[in-house]
Amino acid sequence: MPISWTRKDLLGLEELSKEELELILTTAESFKEISTREIKKVPALRGRTVVNLFYEPSTRTRISFEVAAKRLSADMITIAVETSSVRKGETLVDTGRNIQALKADIVVLRHNSSGAAQLLARHLDISVVNAGDGWHEHPTQALLDIFTLKEKIGKIQGLNVAIVGDIAHSRVARSNIWGLTKLGAKVIVCAPRMLIPPGIEQTGVSVTHDIDEALYNADAVNVLRMQFERDEGAAFPTHIEYFQNFGITKERIAKLKKKILVMHPGPLNRGIEISSEVADGLNSVILEQVTNGIAVRMAVLFLVSQGHDKKYENTDKKRPGR
Repeated sequence: MPISWTRKDLLGLEELSKEELELILTTAESFKEISTREIKKVPALRGRTVVNLFYEPSTRTRISFEVAAKRLSADMITIAVETSSVRKGETLVDTGRNIQALKADIVVLRHNSSGAAQLLARHLDISVVNAGDGWHEHPTQALLDIFTLKEKIGKIQGLNVAIVGDIAHSRVARSNIWGLTKLGAKVIVCAPRMLIPPGIEQTGVSVTHDIDEALYNADAVNVLRMQFERDEGAAFPTHIEYFQNFGITKERIAKLKKKILVMHPGPLNRGIEISSEVADGLNSVILEQVTNGIAVRMAVLFLVSQGHDKKYENTDKKRPGR
């Protein structure tokens, strides 16, 4: 039997079932068609208010959520944290409670601390969507990556997916691993030894430090940004050393026995983790990922709103924001 969404929040993919993941992808498929219309809008969230609360810089994710909310006819507010009361010492929870008191319905949170979205969701009755928290998870990025793979290849079950780059610091990698393995893909991660977190094999992935081995049997490669701003002493290789040993180049792609899809969550470091020839080449679906992010985030905003309403429909407690 088809399942219905019952969660008021989307905090990560680790906690979701295969069926819940499939429901998000199916819902996103139905919403993608809206972007092809002359009037790119439906009334699904008319009267609702979505607040972007971003404590870290963002372009793609922030704008994608803004576009998604507006296409669902929601009112959209983006809070510039650097000019908000956060600068005066206001805590995350107090900021969230004030947003709730202003009768918002959904908070989309990006924060530099792992677990921030879970913390906020515990203290608010309104919905919380995790737009990236520390090194923990970035669920909507992984969902749009998986959506793109399914759209281009037709399935997830049985696919071989390589994730290459700064695995240790990557919330994108963690969410992709949870989502892909639950949907039946085989995942191999590849990075220098110091950038592979201990025990990652327990999540169901295989590990290699050889880029050619990682790519050999892959249907797709997700290339992660090298996060040099997190440099911990001598933990990171030099830019040139990394590109020589792990960079996704035209020459490496040409040696493969089958066509491989090349993905990247952005922003790209050209000439460090990926060459311009590959990023802009025929194998790349990077810009299609950006486009698909709108449909996926429309699906997430719609579903958490539905789950929120279900939580309150059989109680005497009035739904916050109404």
